[in-house]
Amino acid sequence: MGGFLSSSEGRRLYVALGDSFTEGVGDKNKHLPNGVRGWADRVAEKLAKAEPGWEYANLAVRSKRLRQIIDEQLEHALALKPGLITLYAGGNDILDFGTDMEQLMAEYEELVARLAGTGATLVLFTGYDVKVSAVLEPFRKRNDLYNQRVRELAAKYAAVLVDYWCMDAYHDRRMWAADRLHMSKAGHKYLAARVLDQLGVPHKISPKDWDPPRRLKLREWERQQRRWIHDWVFPLFRRKLRGVTLGDSLSPRWPEPVKVPRKGGLRKLVEQRKLVEERKPAEQTEAQETA
Repeated sequence: MGGFLSSSEGRRLYVALGDSFTEGVGDKNKHLPNGVRGWADRVAEKLAKAEPGWEYANLAVRSKRLRQIIDEQLEHALALKPGLITLYAGGNDILDFGTDMEQLMAEYEELVARLAGTGATLVLFTGYDVKVSAVLEPFRKRNDLYNQRVRELAAKYAAVLVDYWCMDAYHDRRMWAADRLHMSKAGHKYLAARVLDQLGVPHKISPKDWDPPRRLKLREWERQQRRWIHDWVFPLFRRKLRGVTLGDSLSPRWPEPVKVPRKGGLRKLVEQRKLVEERKPAEQTEAQETA
């Protein structure tokens, strides 16, 4: 496993860049920053378990477009001098009205080139062909073009490719959150396992052993479709028309590198930080009384 860091002097720092896909949306966890966990956290934890001393920064924020990721995350990531970088960017642009795909992919290549130039192991992802509804079918050609170019760029820049598009496990609706655009907890766990497999990192993450999904009756299916459109599709397009996003008020979950505990993972780190914060008022009071 250690060989994949040889080109960057063995620096055990993993930096994740991107949007909601990498932030962890769909995998709720009230104990962690922004209320989510996600596949990238799991990858960081397994890295630390396999080789103690790993640090981790996750700069991803939901709803970010490619240009925002370049402007807000790239220079910070470069300054950290990571040994491992994961990047997924451009998925939100694909769903925007009027996106110029040639310009988008040209900017994407510039980003990939900068990251590859660090000497770090770089992991890229294709986008999944989410068949949620005919409402989003017009965006499918864009996704196909995006995936084709990502594969080409992974080969050109010697990046590790995680071909998300080809993963049959995601045909099961239980791998998706209620919005049908983000992975569920099971989906995030499965993707973490595939990333770790590509990197040669040992893990024991196993896929869900589910019974076959129950076939919905027509009335159930119609009710679910109406609820999905009301709860997720209409709000999505309203936000697009207003020019606002769910990430506008959020900060990155792990903006600076944190040393990942070998046991207990990132939740243990959060609990340790909480204990430190709780002690501060008592220590300050004690110091004042002593003075």
